[in-house]
This record gives sequence, structure tokens and C-alpha cells, in this order.
Amino acid sequence: MGDCALNDAFHALIRGDCAGPLPTLQRAGLWTLSHGYRLGVAVRNAAYSRGWKTVHKAVVPVVSVGNLTTGGTGKTPCVEFVARFYRQLGLQVALLSRGYGSAVGRNDEALVLEANLPDVPHLQGADRAALARTAVEELESEILVLDDGFQHRQLYRDLDLVLIDATCPWGHGYLLPRGLLREPIGSLQRADAVLLTRCDLASPETVQEIRDIVTRVKNVPVAESTHRPAEWRNASGETAALADIKNRPIAGFCGLGNPEAFRQTLVKLGLDVGAWRTFPDHHPYSKDDVESLHAWAQQLPPTTVLATTQKDLVKIRIDRLGDRELWALAIQMQITSGQDALEGLLRKFV
Repeated sequence: MGDCALNDAFHALIRGDCAGPLPTLQRAGLWTLSHGYRLGVAVRNAAYSRGWKTVHKAVVPVVSVGNLTTGGTGKTPCVEFVARFYRQLGLQVALLSRGYGSAVGRNDEALVLEANLPDVPHLQGADRAALARTAVEELESEILVLDDGFQHRQLYRDLDLVLIDATCPWGHGYLLPRGLLREPIGSLQRADAVLLTRCDLASPETVQEIRDIVTRVKNVPVAESTHRPAEWRNASGETAALADIKNRPIAGFCGLGNPEAFRQTLVKLGLDVGAWRTFPDHHPYSKDDVESLHAWAQQLPPTTVLATTQKDLVKIRIDRLGDRELWALAIQMQITSGQDALEGLLRKFV
């Protein structure tokens, strides 16, 4: 079974899509393992909260963008939004990230952010306290944006912004590996603000329910946002308007933590998404993967357009698959509610 098939099967299992004795037994096993994971998270958080582990404070403000679940909440557009906000105010900004999936070179998120924010340096590494020192001493950074930083407590942050995906807010209700939660919902006690993402893909009742749960845990500002498609881009740097491929058959693929959210975005654009493939989050795309995609595309109607994400395209770096056009959907984050409160918090460090 390939990586994409395994990825789909795992998500179907933890969502509860699979019935029968074997899936039930598998979920029970994952649930048992999640108790050990919960204990590890509790011990680690207690170590930082009680001062048993050292928290390093940078000499400039640090704004963290993170989440409670693994992958798929739309951190990259939010990191871009925060970094662009500070750049427009004239501050020297640097991005700090762990760099998951970057065993060889820059990872997909770094490549996308470098393309969209060419004037903002992006430092990657396991020791983000050391990265912070480098950003200040060598790059003269005035503010640091910590990407995926909610669980990275080694570096003190002046503002903890936590993202919650409205289409899958609580990781199917369980901690890893039974669900997708990296921490219990109660960890929102550490948040300074919450940003709900992809609110246009959820019902108003669902969004309100999420807001109610957040408020019960901690009364912090809650903003709402959507991921607004901006344009199509290909590997050669060419762009196309959203409507340019609207009347052609679409085949989509991606390697995201929440692939269904990307498919729903394509559908909401009015596209006819026929064929569909998924890969694990941060998938590196080997030569065999690209050849498989070529073969898959060749079986599709000649007028088919292949649609993917910027995170996937920056790793494939070709304009066509199976002689079909390949385009990436460029996404921008748009705050739809609570923008004044959120920007007020961000301005506190100017």
C-alpha cells in the first residue's frame, strides 16, 4: 500500500468511517496508546510551567503562531499574514521554524514563504532559541514570528496565537495517535488569542460552538478567517485568473494535514473535481511519486487541468504532468471577524 493510500486509510480509521471488529479493535489500540502520549504531554508542560526546564527569552518580541492539532490548520497563510503585517509597519521581521520534512534542504512551507515574502528571512532548526539569537545578532531583526510554536516552549513568546480549523477543530476528539490533538483542549489556557480558520467551509452553528468551547476554557479574543483563493500559479512563475480554468475538468492532489479542506476549496470555486489523490503532510515527492502522477494524469481526459497547492508545487517544480497543465492555487488569509482586536494585540509589540 502506497503512502497516499495509507494516509487515507489512517484518517478514515480515526474518523470512525470504518466499521467492523478489526477497525474497532485498531481504534481501541490507538486509544490506549493515546493515554501514554497524554502523560508525556502533561509531564513536559509541567516541567516548563514549574521552571524545571529552562525557557529562553529573546531580546526582541516573539509572536507564536501554532495550533492544538497536527497539521492542516492553515498556519502558513497566517504566518504570512502576521509577517506581512509587521513588515508594512516598517519592522525587520524574521521567521523561525522547526522545519519538519526538511531533511534535505528547505521544507515546503519555507519555500512557499520565501516565494511570497522575499524580504523576510526564514531560519529553520530544532533549537529555536539559538535561531532567535542569530536573527537578532546577525540579521538585526526587530520582531520574531515563531511558526508552529505553541508546543515549542523552550523559547518564550510575548504573544501566543492559536489556530483552530473550523472543519476539524478538535482532531476528531482524541489525542494522538487515536486522533489528531497534540495537546488537550485545556491547553488553550496558554493562548493569548485564537484564530478560527476556514470558517467559510463550516456552518455558522459549528463556528459558534467552537467559539463557545474556547471561551469556556479561556476568555481570549477570538477572530474568524477564511482562506481566500487569490490566483493560479505554475512552476515557471506564470499566473492565471481563478476563472481561467473554471469550465475544464479538474484532477486534484496534495500532501496536507487536512487534504479535504483543499478539495472543498476547489469545489467552492465551482470546479468539477473528478480525480483526486492525497499524500501525507509534508510529503517529499520522490522520482517514483512524480512518475506515478505522470501515469495517473495520462489516463485523464486531454483537457484536464491538474490542481495542487503551493506547498506541493514548490517540491515538484514542473509545469505539466502526463502532458496536462499543472497549476497551484495561491491562498491568502482573510480576517472576516475580530480583525481590530487581533491587530490590536499584534500592535502591542511595535
